[in-house]
Order: sequence, then structure tokens, then C-alpha cells
Amino acid sequence: MVGSLSWKWKINVKSGDEGEKGDPGEEGKHGKVGRMGPKGIKGELGDVGDQGNIGKTGPIGKKGDKGEKGLPGIPGGKGKAGTVCDCGRYRKVVGQLDISVARLKTSMKFVKNVIAGIRETEEKFYYIVQEEKNYRESLTHCRIRGGMLAMPKDEAANTLLADYVSKSGFFRVFIGVNDLEREGQYVFTDNTPLQNYSNWKEGEPSDPYGHEDCVEMLSSGRWNDTECHLTMYFVCEFVKKKK
Repeated sequence: MVGSLSWKWKINVKSGDEGEKGDPGEEGKHGKVGRMGPKGIKGELGDVGDQGNIGKTGPIGKKGDKGEKGLPGIPGGKGKAGTVCDCGRYRKVVGQLDISVARLKTSMKFVKNVIAGIRETEEKFYYIVQEEKNYRESLTHCRIRGGMLAMPKDEAANTLLADYVSKSGFFRVFIGVNDLEREGQYVFTDNTPLQNYSNWKEGEPSDPYGHEDCVEMLSSGRWNDTECHLTMYFVCEFVKKKK
């Protein structure tokens, strides 16, 4: 009986009026960092900052263009008067010394070439002058030393010279043959004609324009007519003195 009355009482109890809103509670803990939002709009340009420290010196630039010529300088003062000199005599002496030095240099070159290599037969010496000269200069060079441009007048002399040129590592040299006096009539430099011997390259001599009046020997021993103004090494010959 008591239990049933208690249950009925509970049913008949009505809910009360809503109470007043309570005071705010304490601030809660921070939540987790959210995802990065989209890029914002570019802000306005800020004020110019203070000047920074001076940086390191950069590499040296390229050479600039040449500047304009400056104004003429002020004329210098008048120099002291020179002493009287009898210079004519000294100039003459100096000139003679210059000539002697030039001759000595030429002779030294000559000796060096001779020492570098020489060929000989029972009657003659041959040597290659390793100075590039034209034909007439070559003639003069040999003659002032008591010789002549080499004249291979037989097979033995030609073979010796060809071997000399080839083993010296040269491709061509002037020899003493030309048709300077009469076109097409080749002679040795002692004016003897090519009657008994010649060793022309196949198709030579060929001079369609009439300018090839001098002769070169190739390392093969063959002869070729060529222009006299060209410069190249050359061979001098000297007759041995009879004992």
C-alpha cells in the first residue's frame, strides 16, 4: 500500500519554472590547430626599411671602352743647352760596328747550319741552308761563301741530295737549275745545259703562264719548276780544295 502511494505521487509532481542563467564557466583548454587556410590577399607595400650593411665586393668587371683624349698639357720648360760634339766620327764607328755585327750573325747562322748536317762526295760538299729565301737570294747566299746552288748533274749526286732532303724532314728545296735567260731552255747555275741528266717530276716542267723559271727538288728527288719569288730552304755546294 505504501509503495503504490509513493508511485502515484511521483507521477503527479509537476516540473518547476526555468531557472535563471548561471554565471559563465572558466575558459576551456585550447583546441587542436586547424587546417591551414587559403592564401590571403597581398598586403600593401610597407615603408622603406633602414639601409642594410654593405655587402662583399663583387668580381672585377670587364675592361671599359677607351676614354676620350684629354686636353694637351702645359708645355715643359726649356731644356739646358747641349754640349758641342764631334759626332760624325762616332757615328761612322757605330755604323761600322753595326755592319760587323750583322755579318757575324749571318756567319753564325751559316756555321750552325753546317754543324747541323752536311753531305759530301769525293769532289764536293753539300749542305742545306735552313733559312727561307727566294731563288736569287739563295744564289747570292751560296756565292758569297765561295759556293753555288747545288747542281745535281748525275744520278749519284741527285740521289745523295734527295736522301739529304728527305732525312732532314723537308719537302722541297731550291737547286741550281733555271730558265731565266731563255724560256724553256733550262741550264745549271754555271750556265751548262741539261744535256746528260735531269730528273723531272712526271708532267714537268709545265709553265703555262711563263712565271715558273726556277727549279725545286722534292724530297722524292724529282724536280719541279716553280716561281722564283717564293721562299724556301736551299742547298749550297762547295768544290773540295785539291791537296
